[in-house]
Amino acid sequence: MNDFSKSPALSYELNELLKSANRRFHCPKGTYVFREGQDAAEVYIILSGKVQVSKMNSEGQELLLRLCCHNDIVGELTLFTVNPKYIFSARAVEDTEIAALGIPDLEKAFFQNSQLAYEFLKWMNDHMRKTMTKFKDLVLYGKKGALYSTLIRLSNSYGIPKEDGIYITVPVTTQDLANFCGTAREIISRMLGDLKREKVISVKAKKITIHNLEFLKTENNCENCPIEYCNVD
Repeated sequence: MNDFSKSPALSYELNELLKSANRRFHCPKGTYVFREGQDAAEVYIILSGKVQVSKMNSEGQELLLRLCCHNDIVGELTLFTVNPKYIFSARAVEDTEIAALGIPDLEKAFFQNSQLAYEFLKWMNDHMRKTMTKFKDLVLYGKKGALYSTLIRLSNSYGIPKEDGIYITVPVTTQDLANFCGTAREIISRMLGDLKREKVISVKAKKITIHNLEFLKTENNCENCPIEYCNVD
């Protein structure tokens, strides 16, 4: 496997590891890369397209945790465990190209290359910090805080400044937002309606423009975390 472009989010060592992936496959939009509870045999690297990582809560609602794209790694939490199983589900939301690396091969590479293991641990630490900040918003600020946090994170990941606000370039449905917030679509729809009436946001063809980002940050007691931790990736 070759022709991996170097990503600024990954070190030289990790990019070299990605080049060793020996299986590449196409995952059509709407299909699962893996499902929660499935036996784990591989870690996956997104070459192109987008993949949603989610978990089902006890009430049967889907909670979206990450929106992964080029050079992101999914399934990494299965490493160094006995009889590993995937604890999340990963589903392609676009036609996606994926490279796979066998878990035994990856673990062996870490044992043989301490620098590689160190770089991967740093990457994992950043990933866990992102996850913890998302759960903090969900737990401390309720459904409204979760929605406002999600909109802020979307603006950091996919926002483009324009004259009338920040235009989010990826299409996002009400159901997508409900899944990010772990709540019902009807609740999100009502809150979006309030934000539209207050001219905080507008929506056209599933694309959101945030006209008043400071309102969302103030309402959510935003701590102005570094953008690398405040995103949906």
